[in-house]
Amino acid sequence: MAALAEHPALTVLTEEEVMFRDTVREFAESEIAPRVARMDAAHEIDSELISMFFELGIMGIEIPEQYGGAESSFFTAALVVEELSRVDPSVAVLVDVQNTLVANALLRWATPDQNSRYLRRLAEGTVGAYALSEAGSGSDAFALAARAVRDGSDWVLNGNKMWITNGGEAGLFIVFANAAPERGYKGITAFLVEREMPGFAVGKREDKLGIRASSTTELILNDVRVPGDNVLGEVGRGYKVAIETLNEGRIGIGAQMVGLAQGAFDHTLRYVQEREQFDHPVASFQGVQFQLAEMAAKIEAARLMVYNAARLKDQGARFLREAAMAKLFASRTAQEVSSLCIDLHGGYGFTREYPVEKYYRDSKIGTIYEGTDNMQLQTIAKDLLRG
Repeated sequence: MAALAEHPALTVLTEEEVMFRDTVREFAESEIAPRVARMDAAHEIDSELISMFFELGIMGIEIPEQYGGAESSFFTAALVVEELSRVDPSVAVLVDVQNTLVANALLRWATPDQNSRYLRRLAEGTVGAYALSEAGSGSDAFALAARAVRDGSDWVLNGNKMWITNGGEAGLFIVFANAAPERGYKGITAFLVEREMPGFAVGKREDKLGIRASSTTELILNDVRVPGDNVLGEVGRGYKVAIETLNEGRIGIGAQMVGLAQGAFDHTLRYVQEREQFDHPVASFQGVQFQLAEMAAKIEAARLMVYNAARLKDQGARFLREAAMAKLFASRTAQEVSSLCIDLHGGYGFTREYPVEKYYRDSKIGTIYEGTDNMQLQTIAKDLLRG
C-alpha cells in the first residue's frame, strides 16, 4: 500500500494500474531521461526508444489482446502519458496520439476487416498519426480544403495537411478530406491512409518552440488512391469521428500537462533544498515554501480533473465538459508551474544546464493543440447553457 500513499489522487488507482504506472516510470527514468537533451537538440525521438515503446506494450494500451494489445483502459493510457511527460513531454505526445487518437478512433469506428488489418500493426510496430488540421483550418477544424473524389470503388485524395504530430514516424494516417464540399462539414470523411500509398508524401517538418523531438509535419496528398474499404466510419460522417476522438484526446493532453508540471516541480523541489542563499537553503524561506505549496495544490487539482474525465470515459458516461475543463486547467497549470520553477532556479533556470527551461518551452503547446483555451471555454460554456 506504500505506493498508493504517494499522493491522494492515487487512492483511485487499482493495484494493476499502480504496477503499470510504476513500470512506465522506471522505464522513463532509466531509458528516456538520459536521451532527453540529445533528442531535443536533434529535433528527433531516438528510434530505439520507439521500438522499446512497442516492446513495453504502451503503443496499444486499449487494443484487444487478440490483436497484440494490452487490452487495458483509457485511464491507463492517461497514466502512461502522465508518467512519460514527467521526463519528456515530446516522447509522451507520440504515445498519446497513438493511443487516445489513432487507436481510439479505430476501436470506435473501424470495421472488423479494418481492425484485423491495422490494430495489430499499431500494437506491434506501426506508429499512427491523426491528420485533420490544414493551413486554413485550425480552430475551425471543418474548413477543410482537402478533397476526396470517388473513382470506381476507390477514392482519390488531394490537398495538404499541416501540423501533423508523428508525421515523421507514422506508417498509418487517419486523413480527413471532404467528399461532398457542397454539403459543408457533412461531406467530411475519414480515410485510413498508408505511408507507402502512391502520391502520399511527408513534407516540411516544423521547427518548433517546444516538444522539439516530437515530429510535426506537413502531409502532401497528390492523387492518393485509397481503397473504398479504407473509409473509417461512413462517408460524410468524418466530422463525427473527429469530434468524438478529439474529445477523448483532450484528456490525453491534460495528462501530458499534469506530468510536465510534476516533472518541473520535482526538479525544483530538489533544487531549492540544495541551493543555499544567505547561508540557508532556498527552501527554508517562507515565501518559497508558500510558492511550493501553491504549485503542489494546483498540480493535484489538475491531476484529479484529468483522472475524473478519464474514469468517466471508461464508464461510458458523458465527459465532454470534464475533458475540456481538464485540458484547460492542466495546460494553464503547466505553464504557470514551469514558469515559476524557472524563477526558483534563478539564473540557472534560464540556461539549458538545468531541465526546467525545457519544461517551460514544452508547456506552451498545451494551450494550443487539440483545441485552444478559447475553444475549451466555448465548449464548457455551451455545455453549461444546455444544462
